[in-house]
Amino acid sequence: MLKIENLSFYYENNHILKNISFKAKAGELWGLMGPNGSGKTTFLKCIMALLKPASCNIFINGENYHSITTAKMAKLIAYVPQEHKPPFPFSVKEIVLMGRSPHMGGIFGLKKADYGSAYEAMELLGILDIAERPVTSLSGGQRQLTLIARSLAQNAPIMILDEPTSALDFHNQISIWRILKKVSNLGKLVIACSHDPNHLLWFANRTLVLKNGEIIASGETQSIITPQILKEVYNSEYSISKVNDKNVIQPVF
Repeated sequence: MLKIENLSFYYENNHILKNISFKAKAGELWGLMGPNGSGKTTFLKCIMALLKPASCNIFINGENYHSITTAKMAKLIAYVPQEHKPPFPFSVKEIVLMGRSPHMGGIFGLKKADYGSAYEAMELLGILDIAERPVTSLSGGQRQLTLIARSLAQNAPIMILDEPTSALDFHNQISIWRILKKVSNLGKLVIACSHDPNHLLWFANRTLVLKNGEIIASGETQSIITPQILKEVYNSEYSISKVNDKNVIQPVF
């Protein structure tokens, strides 16, 4: 579904991404991890053509993304940024319905199916009770849930999420990862950036690790996230132990 060949990106004189090559298939949940400044957000934005790489070939379903129109790209990729503060007091329902805009046809506007997709997404995220509230009155976590609901309503085959759980409490963090796992099991490609490698161990079947704009590891999560990789990424010692048949990362004090 997604193939990237030799992706490089410069910001002024800084070489941010260096010859990144990457393949991902439908039905996979990829975790993206790395230290601050490793190029994770830049990488995600290059995939969506929000930033223009210095050189690369990117193929989505076999089609070179240079030939894909903006309207078509909106049908292929749904994006959830780290945080977004809308300047206008749209309701939660209105924000989620904006996810249906790539599917709207001319003057006919929203259809019954569009409202159905929006309400399903809000119900799945547990925000139906705040559907009429203005997003400007919400907490950061509630706004993030609204943005994730919007991306689900968009119903694109690829979902890209940049730190989707950073503003959420522990319960909602786990709920979101469970939803992302469910979405990938339904056949979508999900790529989610996280600063908590435990989340990737528990939910992502594959992981890409970036450091200094380069890939230092890529593949099956359980094989990729090791004490050695964690030390290389974070410059600290960590151990991985089994707790109730789940691997759990702990710092070595």
